[in-house]
Amino acid sequence: MPGPGGAGEFDTIHRLFAPLAHPEWGRGLRDDVAVLPSRPGYDLVLTKDAIVEGVHFLPGDPLDSVARKLLRVNLSDLAAKGATPFGYLLACHWSPRCGWGEREAFAQGLGVDQKLFGISLLGGDTVSTPGPASFSATMLGWVPKGRAVSRTGAAVGDFVFSTGVIGDGWLGLQAAKGLLSLGDDRHAALIEHYRVPSPRCEFAEAILQSASASADVSDGLIADLQHIAAASGIGVEIDLERLPLSAAAHAWQESRADAEACLVRLATGGDDYEIVFTARPAQEKNLRREAEHLHLRLSTLGRVVSGQGVTVRHGGRVVVIEKAGWTHG
Repeated sequence: MPGPGGAGEFDTIHRLFAPLAHPEWGRGLRDDVAVLPSRPGYDLVLTKDAIVEGVHFLPGDPLDSVARKLLRVNLSDLAAKGATPFGYLLACHWSPRCGWGEREAFAQGLGVDQKLFGISLLGGDTVSTPGPASFSATMLGWVPKGRAVSRTGAAVGDFVFSTGVIGDGWLGLQAAKGLLSLGDDRHAALIEHYRVPSPRCEFAEAILQSASASADVSDGLIADLQHIAAASGIGVEIDLERLPLSAAAHAWQESRADAEACLVRLATGGDDYEIVFTARPAQEKNLRREAEHLHLRLSTLGRVVSGQGVTVRHGGRVVVIEKAGWTHG
Protein backbone atom coordinates (compact mmCIF):
# COMPACT_ATOMS: atom_id res chain seq x y z
CA MET A 1 0.00 0.00 0.00
CA PRO A 2 1.40 3.43 -0.91
CA GLY A 3 2.51 5.67 1.93
CA PRO A 4 2.05 9.45 2.17
CA GLY A 5 2.40 11.12 -1.21
CA GLY A 6 2.54 7.75 -2.97
CA ALA A 7 5.72 6.76 -1.12
CA GLY A 8 5.26 3.01 -1.16
CA GLU A 9 7.63 0.51 0.45
CA PHE A 10 9.13 -0.77 -2.81
CA ASP A 11 9.37 2.71 -4.34
CA THR A 12 11.25 3.80 -1.23
CA ILE A 13 13.60 0.81 -1.40
CA HIS A 14 14.32 0.83 -5.13
CA ARG A 15 14.40 4.57 -5.78
CA LEU A 16 16.03 5.83 -2.58
CA PHE A 17 17.91 3.01 -0.86
CA ALA A 18 19.09 0.72 -3.68
CA PRO A 19 21.56 3.37 -4.93
CA LEU A 20 23.09 3.35 -1.43
CA ALA A 21 23.47 -0.42 -1.26
CA HIS A 22 26.71 -2.29 -1.69
CA PRO A 23 26.32 -3.90 -5.15
CA GLU A 24 27.78 -7.24 -4.08
CA TRP A 25 27.26 -7.73 -0.34
CA GLY A 26 23.89 -5.95 -0.29
CA ARG A 27 22.79 -7.59 -3.56
CA GLY A 28 21.39 -4.28 -4.73
CA LEU A 29 18.53 -4.73 -2.21
CA ARG A 30 16.89 -7.13 -4.68
CA ASP A 31 17.05 -10.01 -2.20
CA ASP A 32 15.81 -10.65 1.35
CA VAL A 33 19.31 -11.07 2.75
CA ALA A 34 22.82 -9.64 2.67
CA VAL A 35 25.76 -11.97 2.12
CA LEU A 36 28.87 -10.82 3.94
CA PRO A 37 32.44 -11.76 3.09
CA SER A 38 34.74 -13.36 5.63
CA ARG A 39 38.03 -11.67 6.40
CA PRO A 40 40.83 -13.95 7.61
CA GLY A 41 42.51 -12.66 10.75
CA TYR A 42 39.64 -10.36 11.72
CA ASP A 43 36.56 -10.48 13.94
CA LEU A 44 33.26 -9.05 12.77
CA VAL A 45 32.01 -6.44 15.26
CA LEU A 46 28.30 -5.58 15.31
CA THR A 47 26.36 -2.88 17.14
CA LYS A 48 22.75 -1.74 16.95
CA ASP A 49 21.17 1.53 18.06
CA ALA A 50 17.72 2.95 17.41
CA ILE A 51 16.56 6.56 17.49
CA VAL A 52 12.96 7.57 18.14
CA GLU A 53 11.19 10.85 17.38
CA GLY A 54 10.57 12.77 20.58
CA VAL A 55 13.26 10.81 22.44
CA HIS A 56 16.49 10.98 20.41
CA PHE A 57 15.50 13.67 17.94
CA LEU A 58 12.88 16.41 17.94
CA PRO A 59 9.72 16.27 15.80
CA GLY A 60 10.88 19.28 13.78
CA ASP A 61 14.39 18.00 13.06
CA PRO A 62 15.15 17.66 9.33
CA LEU A 63 15.31 14.02 8.28
CA ASP A 64 18.68 14.32 6.57
CA SER A 65 20.22 15.17 9.94
CA VAL A 66 18.20 12.38 11.59
CA ALA A 67 19.70 9.88 9.12
CA ARG A 68 23.21 11.14 9.79
CA LYS A 69 22.71 10.97 13.54
CA LEU A 70 21.47 7.39 13.20
CA LEU A 71 24.66 6.34 11.42
CA ARG A 72 26.92 8.32 13.70
CA VAL A 73 25.63 7.00 17.02
CA ASN A 74 26.33 3.50 15.72
CA LEU A 75 29.71 4.44 14.27
CA SER A 76 30.61 5.83 17.69
CA ASP A 77 30.13 2.38 19.24
CA LEU A 78 32.51 0.84 16.70
CA ALA A 79 35.12 3.54 17.25
CA ALA A 80 35.13 2.81 20.99
CA LYS A 81 35.95 -0.82 20.22
CA GLY A 82 38.79 0.09 17.88
CA ALA A 83 36.87 -1.26 14.88
CA THR A 84 36.85 -0.11 11.25
CA PRO A 85 33.28 0.18 9.88
CA PHE A 86 32.26 -1.21 6.50
CA GLY A 87 28.46 -1.38 6.28
CA TYR A 88 25.06 -1.38 7.97
CA LEU A 89 21.55 -2.77 7.99
CA LEU A 90 18.70 -0.26 8.20
CA ALA A 91 15.14 -0.27 9.51
CA CYS A 92 12.82 2.68 8.89
CA HIS A 93 9.47 3.17 10.64
CA TRP A 94 7.90 6.07 8.76
CA SER A 95 5.27 8.20 10.51
CA PRO A 96 2.54 10.11 8.58
CA ARG A 97 4.78 13.18 8.35
CA CYS A 98 7.33 11.20 6.31
CA GLY A 99 6.16 11.83 2.76
CA TRP A 100 8.33 11.36 -0.31
CA GLY A 101 10.27 14.58 0.22
CA GLU A 102 11.14 13.63 3.79
CA ARG A 103 12.19 10.15 2.68
CA GLU A 104 14.38 11.64 -0.03
CA ALA A 105 16.03 13.89 2.54
CA PHE A 106 16.65 10.90 4.82
CA ALA A 107 18.30 8.95 1.99
CA GLN A 108 20.39 11.98 1.02
CA GLY A 109 21.64 12.24 4.60
CA LEU A 110 22.63 8.59 4.53
CA GLY A 111 24.47 9.14 1.26
CA VAL A 112 26.48 12.05 2.63
CA ASP A 113 27.78 10.04 5.57
CA GLN A 114 28.30 6.86 3.57
CA LYS A 115 30.84 8.77 1.49
CA LEU A 116 32.36 10.45 4.53
CA PHE A 117 32.87 7.24 6.52
CA GLY A 118 33.39 4.77 3.68
CA ILE A 119 30.40 2.53 4.41
CA SER A 120 27.56 0.98 2.37
CA LEU A 121 23.98 -0.07 3.00
CA LEU A 122 23.66 -3.87 3.14
CA GLY A 123 19.89 -4.33 3.54
CA GLY A 124 17.03 -3.83 5.96
CA ASP A 125 13.33 -3.04 6.07
CA THR A 126 10.94 -0.11 5.71
CA VAL A 127 7.42 0.09 7.17
CA SER A 128 4.77 2.68 8.00
CA THR A 129 3.59 3.45 11.53
CA PRO A 130 0.99 5.80 13.04
CA GLY A 131 3.92 7.36 14.83
CA PRO A 132 6.24 8.46 16.14
CA ALA A 133 8.87 7.91 13.46
CA SER A 134 11.80 5.71 14.47
CA PHE A 135 14.86 4.32 12.77
CA SER A 136 17.49 1.74 13.67
CA ALA A 137 20.77 0.61 12.19
CA THR A 138 22.94 -2.41 12.74
CA MET A 139 26.50 -1.29 12.05
CA LEU A 140 29.20 -3.81 11.14
CA GLY A 141 32.95 -3.40 11.28
CA TRP A 142 36.23 -5.29 11.38
CA VAL A 143 38.81 -5.53 14.13
CA PRO A 144 41.94 -7.72 14.26
CA LYS A 145 41.04 -11.10 15.71
CA GLY A 146 40.73 -11.13 19.49
CA ARG A 147 41.60 -7.45 19.87
CA ALA A 148 38.26 -5.62 20.13
CA VAL A 149 38.54 -3.27 23.11
CA SER A 150 35.89 -4.00 25.72
CA ARG A 151 34.72 -2.43 28.98
CA THR A 152 36.43 -5.15 31.00
CA GLY A 153 40.15 -4.39 30.76
CA ALA A 154 40.62 -1.42 33.12
CA ALA A 155 43.19 -2.01 35.87
CA VAL A 156 44.17 -0.14 39.02
CA GLY A 157 46.64 2.63 38.13
CA ASP A 158 45.26 3.25 34.64
CA PHE A 159 44.52 6.83 33.65
CA VAL A 160 41.02 7.85 32.53
CA PHE A 161 40.84 9.85 29.28
CA SER A 162 38.15 11.39 27.12
CA THR A 163 38.20 12.78 23.60
CA GLY A 164 36.72 16.09 22.53
CA VAL A 165 34.44 18.10 24.78
CA ILE A 166 31.76 16.94 27.19
CA GLY A 167 28.32 18.48 27.62
CA ASP A 168 27.67 20.03 24.21
CA GLY A 169 25.22 17.27 23.28
CA TRP A 170 22.98 18.12 26.23
CA LEU A 171 23.43 21.86 25.69
CA GLY A 172 22.52 21.38 22.02
CA LEU A 173 19.24 19.76 23.01
CA GLN A 174 18.47 22.69 25.32
CA ALA A 175 19.30 25.11 22.51
CA ALA A 176 17.06 23.21 20.08
CA LYS A 177 14.23 23.46 22.62
CA GLY A 178 14.77 27.21 23.00
CA LEU A 179 15.94 26.91 26.61
CA LEU A 180 19.32 28.65 26.29
CA SER A 181 20.36 32.29 25.89
CA LEU A 182 23.91 32.23 24.59
CA GLY A 183 23.67 34.05 21.26
CA ASP A 184 22.67 32.87 17.80
CA ASP A 185 26.10 31.64 16.67
CA ARG A 186 26.59 29.47 19.73
CA HIS A 187 23.02 28.21 19.53
CA ALA A 188 23.49 27.14 15.93
CA ALA A 189 26.76 25.33 16.69
CA LEU A 190 25.28 23.53 19.70
CA ILE A 191 22.17 22.45 17.80
CA GLU A 192 24.35 21.10 14.99
CA HIS A 193 26.42 19.19 17.57
CA TYR A 194 23.24 17.62 18.97
CA ARG A 195 21.73 16.79 15.58
CA VAL A 196 24.92 15.60 13.85
CA PRO A 197 27.48 14.41 16.41
CA SER A 198 31.06 13.54 15.44
CA PRO A 199 31.98 9.91 16.13
CA ARG A 200 35.68 9.55 16.76
CA CYS A 201 36.33 7.00 14.02
CA GLU A 202 39.69 8.62 13.25
CA PHE A 203 40.82 7.74 16.80
CA ALA A 204 39.77 4.07 16.61
CA GLU A 205 43.28 2.88 15.76
CA ALA A 206 44.71 4.65 18.81
CA ILE A 207 42.02 3.02 20.96
CA LEU A 208 42.90 -0.35 19.48
CA GLN A 209 46.61 0.11 20.15
CA SER A 210 46.55 1.78 23.58
CA ALA A 211 43.23 1.56 25.48
CA SER A 212 42.65 -1.02 28.19
CA ALA A 213 38.87 -0.40 28.34
CA SER A 214 36.61 1.91 26.39
CA ALA A 215 33.03 3.13 25.83
CA ASP A 216 31.39 5.85 23.82
CA VAL A 217 29.72 8.69 25.74
CA SER A 218 26.08 8.27 24.84
CA ASP A 219 24.22 7.96 28.17
CA GLY A 220 26.45 10.49 29.94
CA LEU A 221 30.14 10.58 30.87
CA ILE A 222 29.62 9.40 34.44
CA ALA A 223 27.08 6.73 33.47
CA ASP A 224 29.36 5.33 30.79
CA LEU A 225 32.31 5.34 33.19
CA GLN A 226 30.10 3.39 35.60
CA HIS A 227 29.63 0.78 32.86
CA ILE A 228 33.42 0.44 32.56
CA ALA A 229 33.89 0.26 36.33
CA ALA A 230 31.22 -2.42 36.73
CA ALA A 231 32.47 -4.52 33.82
CA SER A 232 36.11 -4.30 34.96
CA GLY A 233 35.37 -4.78 38.66
CA ILE A 234 37.28 -1.66 39.69
CA GLY A 235 36.70 1.87 40.92
CA VAL A 236 37.19 5.13 39.03
CA GLU A 237 37.96 8.57 40.43
CA ILE A 238 37.49 11.67 38.28
CA ASP A 239 37.78 15.40 38.93
CA LEU A 240 35.04 17.66 37.56
CA GLU A 241 37.56 20.49 37.29
CA ARG A 242 39.23 18.50 34.50
CA LEU A 243 36.03 18.18 32.47
CA PRO A 244 36.81 19.37 28.90
CA LEU A 245 34.35 22.11 28.02
CA SER A 246 33.69 24.10 24.87
CA ALA A 247 33.57 27.91 24.87
CA ALA A 248 29.77 27.67 24.79
CA ALA A 249 29.73 25.38 27.83
CA HIS A 250 32.04 27.76 29.71
CA ALA A 251 29.73 30.66 28.85
CA TRP A 252 26.69 28.73 30.04
CA GLN A 253 28.44 27.77 33.28
CA GLU A 254 29.48 31.38 33.92
CA SER A 255 25.87 32.51 33.46
CA ARG A 256 24.66 30.20 36.25
CA ALA A 257 24.94 30.58 40.00
CA ASP A 258 26.18 27.08 40.87
CA ALA A 259 29.30 26.10 38.91
CA GLU A 260 29.47 22.64 40.44
CA ALA A 261 25.86 21.83 39.57
CA CYS A 262 26.55 22.94 35.99
CA LEU A 263 29.53 20.60 35.71
CA VAL A 264 27.46 17.71 37.05
CA ARG A 265 24.72 18.47 34.52
CA LEU A 266 27.22 18.48 31.65
CA ALA A 267 28.89 15.28 32.85
CA THR A 268 25.57 13.43 33.04
CA GLY A 269 23.67 14.86 30.06
CA GLY A 270 24.77 12.40 27.36
CA ASP A 271 24.57 12.59 23.56
CA ASP A 272 28.23 13.61 23.26
CA TYR A 273 29.46 10.53 21.33
CA GLU A 274 33.01 11.10 22.46
CA ILE A 275 35.14 8.18 23.69
CA VAL A 276 35.90 7.71 27.38
CA PHE A 277 38.60 5.13 28.00
CA THR A 278 41.30 3.88 30.31
CA ALA A 279 44.95 3.25 29.46
CA ARG A 280 48.19 2.39 31.20
CA PRO A 281 50.25 5.49 32.12
CA ALA A 282 52.99 4.33 29.73
CA GLN A 283 50.54 4.77 26.83
CA GLU A 284 49.83 8.45 27.51
CA LYS A 285 52.64 9.80 25.33
CA ASN A 286 51.53 7.76 22.30
CA LEU A 287 47.90 8.73 22.82
CA ARG A 288 48.69 12.43 23.02
CA ARG A 289 50.91 12.26 19.96
CA GLU A 290 48.10 10.66 17.94
CA ALA A 291 45.50 13.11 19.25
CA GLU A 292 47.75 16.03 18.34
CA HIS A 293 48.26 14.58 14.86
CA LEU A 294 44.47 14.43 14.43
CA HIS A 295 43.92 17.88 15.99
CA LEU A 296 41.72 16.13 18.55
CA ARG A 297 41.40 17.31 22.12
CA LEU A 298 42.39 14.63 24.66
CA SER A 299 41.84 15.12 28.38
CA THR A 300 42.94 13.20 31.45
CA LEU A 301 40.00 13.06 33.86
CA GLY A 302 41.28 10.83 36.66
CA ARG A 303 42.47 7.32 37.36
CA VAL A 304 41.39 3.77 38.05
CA VAL A 305 41.52 2.73 41.72
CA SER A 306 40.61 -0.29 43.79
CA GLY A 307 36.98 -0.46 44.87
CA GLN A 308 33.71 -0.11 43.00
CA GLY A 309 31.84 2.52 41.04
CA VAL A 310 32.73 6.08 40.10
CA THR A 311 33.81 8.69 42.65
CA VAL A 312 33.39 12.27 41.44
CA ARG A 313 35.33 15.10 43.06
CA HIS A 314 35.20 18.88 42.75
CA GLY A 315 37.56 21.15 44.65
CA GLY A 316 38.82 18.14 46.57
CA ARG A 317 35.33 17.22 47.83
CA VAL A 318 33.32 14.17 46.87
CA VAL A 319 30.23 15.15 44.88
CA VAL A 320 27.08 13.08 45.30
CA ILE A 321 25.65 12.21 41.88
CA GLU A 322 21.93 11.51 42.06
CA LYS A 323 21.51 10.56 38.40
CA ALA A 324 24.61 9.49 36.47
CA GLY A 325 23.04 9.71 33.02
CA TRP A 326 20.20 8.78 30.72
CA THR A 327 18.36 5.49 31.16
CA HIS A 328 15.44 4.09 29.19
CA GLY A 329 12.54 2.53 31.04
